[in-house]
Amino acid sequence: MKKYNVKHNMGHIVMISLIVALGGFLMGFDASVISGVVKFIEPEFDLTKLELGWAVSSLTLTATLAMMIAGPLSDRLGRKRVLSIAAVFYALSAVLSAIAPTFVFLVLARMLGGFGVGASLIIAPMYIAEIAPPKIRGTMVSFNQLNIVIGISAAFFTNYLILKFGQWDAEWTKVLKLDIYNWRWMLGLEAIPAIIYFVALFVVPRSPRWLIMKGKEEEALLIMKKASGEEYAVKDFEAVKQSLVSDTNKKKVSLKEIFSPALRTVLTIGIVLAILQQLTGINSVFFYAPMIFEQSGLGVDASFSQAIYVGLTNLVFTILAMFLIDKIGRKPLLIIGVAGIAISMFVLSYGFNSATYTLTNETIVSFSPAISAEKLESIKDIEYTSDVDFKVALKEVLGAETSGKFESEILPKAIHLNSILILVAILAFVASFAVSIGPVMWVMFSELFPNRLRAIAISFVGFINSVVSFLVQLVFPWELTNLGTAPTFLIYGLFAAFGLFYILAKVPETKGKSLEELQTMFIKKPKRINNV
Repeated sequence: MKKYNVKHNMGHIVMISLIVALGGFLMGFDASVISGVVKFIEPEFDLTKLELGWAVSSLTLTATLAMMIAGPLSDRLGRKRVLSIAAVFYALSAVLSAIAPTFVFLVLARMLGGFGVGASLIIAPMYIAEIAPPKIRGTMVSFNQLNIVIGISAAFFTNYLILKFGQWDAEWTKVLKLDIYNWRWMLGLEAIPAIIYFVALFVVPRSPRWLIMKGKEEEALLIMKKASGEEYAVKDFEAVKQSLVSDTNKKKVSLKEIFSPALRTVLTIGIVLAILQQLTGINSVFFYAPMIFEQSGLGVDASFSQAIYVGLTNLVFTILAMFLIDKIGRKPLLIIGVAGIAISMFVLSYGFNSATYTLTNETIVSFSPAISAEKLESIKDIEYTSDVDFKVALKEVLGAETSGKFESEILPKAIHLNSILILVAILAFVASFAVSIGPVMWVMFSELFPNRLRAIAISFVGFINSVVSFLVQLVFPWELTNLGTAPTFLIYGLFAAFGLFYILAKVPETKGKSLEELQTMFIKKPKRINNV
């Protein structure tokens, strides 16, 4: 059994991993900050539900493209350089989004940030996997997921603070115009951590495995010795060289190589995990958390504050996953977490299916003067058992434009449901995701694929993950309006249940093995045909 000089080099590995994983923080912040913005840009730019979905999902569209090119680009330029470019995209996107004069400008600025998201999401865990020893690799790679959820939590928290500061009468809030430009400040804050990330990357060494690929063996060995000690570094160095030398006849890596029969098993696992992670509805919750809480009858302030609970739950259970992933393994976490996701979504569906919607005289008089109380008289005191039916009734009496504009004001005051059950189910869902498929998927991506094809393979499955994420985000507002809240969450629960059965039957355990050992285990060698 190999011995790793982990304790002696732990500080160095942790420092490097944390710096690189700041890309995850920016990704989480950039993706979730929009959750507080949607309420304000919908009336300001007079958006339809699909346009609102587009404002949220546009970032993921370019992130999808970036995932396809980030891996091959990192093989050419290096992991570190691609991450530095991503930091620049983050900063530019934050500033341009904050000053956006039109909806189209905002979408284009968000799409620019998507390039940073896609690159950092792929390259950060890849880099960490390539520098960390196997015994702690799962924990180190999970730093990226940890930083993603810290970024998500930070976005929820800063959104809430900006909203509250905007209600103050303090002079400095008036100077900054936090009440008028609240959503612009929400988006613009990201420029600060983006600049910090760009500067911090200067102290990060280049990936040793990438250096070996480029023939810079002396530099690679020095970095590996500093990361894992003399004895292990030499063994790992030789193992990486041997793995790369065995592929010397295949100098150029092409996408079609990952579809070879030898990679069929690991590629299928990667694709299923990539799709499953998004079809459980995680980004619907992260990107629309205040909207969901408002639909359960909470006011604006309460919906923003409860979104903070989502971020904190995500953070706590991601830390728990980091503690457990190298102790109990990847597969047990997946089984426990995905089962929890399915149960939570079924409970959410039940909770919203049990809701009723009624407009009383008391609620009608509390609405904005722009909402015609006279028109609402025809549906007063009628109990609706479906949110879709209630929204249709609003359209009929108020008109499509007015009902769409004031839906977020009317719905929370009309709904009657068990809001505690909804909150508990959402937090249980986030906890289940954070302890399982959230961090475990990316760890397994970094472990399953062989050295030579890792960059392009992770880019491909990351591309699929991002496409599904884009579609989920795009259609979520439309689903709530046309299918209803309960059916939407039921669909997510059914996908999670299917994923659980697949994990039980097909997903292997990768805990504690070197990347080269895993390559030997899971990559099938072509059969030799003996001439008789």
